[in-house]
Amino acid sequence: MSTLMVSVSGIRGIIGGGLEPQVIVKYSSAYADFIGKGKVIIGRDARISGEMIRAILIGTLLSKGLDVIDLGICPTPTVQYMVKTLKAQGGIAISASHNPNEWNALKLLNSTGQFMTPDENKIMLENLEASQETYSSWEKLGKLTYYQDGLQRHMEDVINMQFIEVDKIRKKKFRVLVDCVNGAGVYVIPDLLRKFGCEVIEMNCEKTGIFPRLPEPIPENLTATMKAVVDSKADLGIVVDPDVDRLVLITEDGKSFSEENTITQAVKFVLSKKKGNVVVNLSTTRAVDDVAKDFGGQVFRSPVGEANVVLKMKETKAIIGGEGSGGVIFPDLHYGRDALVGIALTLQHLTETNQSLLELKKDLPQYFISKKKIDSGKSNPDEIIEKIKEKYSDQKINTDDGLRIDFEDHWVHFRKSNTEPIIRIITESKNQQHSEELSQKYFNEINELVY
Repeated sequence: MSTLMVSVSGIRGIIGGGLEPQVIVKYSSAYADFIGKGKVIIGRDARISGEMIRAILIGTLLSKGLDVIDLGICPTPTVQYMVKTLKAQGGIAISASHNPNEWNALKLLNSTGQFMTPDENKIMLENLEASQETYSSWEKLGKLTYYQDGLQRHMEDVINMQFIEVDKIRKKKFRVLVDCVNGAGVYVIPDLLRKFGCEVIEMNCEKTGIFPRLPEPIPENLTATMKAVVDSKADLGIVVDPDVDRLVLITEDGKSFSEENTITQAVKFVLSKKKGNVVVNLSTTRAVDDVAKDFGGQVFRSPVGEANVVLKMKETKAIIGGEGSGGVIFPDLHYGRDALVGIALTLQHLTETNQSLLELKKDLPQYFISKKKIDSGKSNPDEIIEKIKEKYSDQKINTDDGLRIDFEDHWVHFRKSNTEPIIRIITESKNQQHSEELSQKYFNEINELVY
């Protein structure tokens, strides 16, 4: 059975089980016709299949008459940033984010360096079949160039961002353990930290492109990393996913700072400098609302997905935003989840407060989130969610993205994944055990509906 998944998040599948050469040609041809003419930036994460996809992708884009600028192995946010910086007409990041080794994907960007909007995606897909009928003649083929300075420019511009005082950070001489899961982060994160004056202890920072553990940076996959933070007497641990758009932090005592707190502390820091609006998705912690309220800011919520968050940020002129998966979006640099940006804001926040990461965590509103996922089997996930909605129709309901139900003491969000055949269940309350019990309760309710 094909694993290919097509959504606003891109085209994703297992190599040899959905994401085959003809599929890459099909979708990249449609993308090329959507772009029309000009130049397209491409870059890939470090996984083994990236070179194969890169070759097919470049050939297809050139055959459509587009010029291609290849950044090589780099984070997805670097591709996004360089589309904007080099004034390209589009960009494609070859990466399946947090998925395991056998997966890969095409992340399609528009001329602003952001993920294509749902409307843009729809226009592209309407031309999917016809796009394979026309290619350029020999004298109208595009040109390929290699751009070696993308990572360096990205790093330098992060260091020079608004509110970042690099000299003050350097004086702190943070001792940081960094785990890049042998992904694209290896090529940039240790170097960035050293530019900030950090003593860097590298873990899973080999340029093999083979992930030594499950790559999603969630606590259950990071037990060895957490232990290493304590054993190395680091001030903090920094973990990124294979394409470096998510930032996960580990406190000095080897515990999770929490993915939700990554965006919460970034919001707190930015709003302490400047008053403005905030955008997070419907699955993100209520702690953001509490922090924003303290600084007179207003929080707007969007459906899950970077493209949706960015649309809402532009609509509300938000000065900071992101997602509770560890994604920080700071439009001062660009509209995209960027772990480099998140690292800079975090180091500056720690420097100004003169706190440890654990102390910073304790000063944030205390909420506890529980995340579960359940395979939807042969069932239609939309029908399952509709039945849950009917059951709780007397509660406060939001259906902008799946189903979010707000109760007095907790909230729960049910949504089908854009990238996997599962239903996600996110539950949050002010007590960890309560959140876990509620999450299990909702899991059981859905399980009864799956066949």
